Amino acid sequence: MRKTLKKITAQGLEMLALACAGAAALGMVTIVGVIVTSVLMRKFANSPLHITEEVVGLLLSVSLFLGLPMVTLRAKHVRIALVANMFKGKWHVAVQIVALMIGVGFFTWLIVESIPWFEFAFKRNLKTETTRILLYPWMALMPLSLSLTCAILFARLFGFIDRIDDNDTEIESGQNEQGEANS
Repeated sequence: MRKTLKKITAQGLEMLALACAGAAALGMVTIVGVIVTSVLMRKFANSPLHITEEVVGLLLSVSLFLGLPMVTLRAKHVRIALVANMFKGKWHVAVQIVALMIGVGFFTWLIVESIPWFEFAFKRNLKTETTRILLYPWMALMPLSLSLTCAILFARLFGFIDRIDDNDTEIESGQNEQGEANS
């Protein structure tokens, strides 16, 4: 029963993180498309897109937050290797647990702070200055992606997702480098 629950939780979180990462990638491609279109219009029609700055800013913010769950799931965050490599055995596991608890606390705090921010924009129907794009749909993605990131940290903390050891990450990157070198 526990293995089934663990597997379902891991797969569900991975699928949600993958969907967010796909949306983040789509957002980045859209940024390039909007900028290229604006540059071409400026060059050939002498009239750049007036929406470029606002849309690119919104897409960049959204892409950042939508990419966060996948980065957290794959444990590809920036690490303080000096501290992480200093501990071995039980102490290493304890440091990982403390780091996960700090992460959960941090993301919980961000979620708590982002919800009133979203509600403020929703209640007042806030729009961007130039193009009058509604802001709250974009702002809703922040607490959603932060909640998914926090859920991934919780799942890792309680063993539903395996904790990734720093040595596993180094071995994984070493294999990738060797595989690329052999190609």
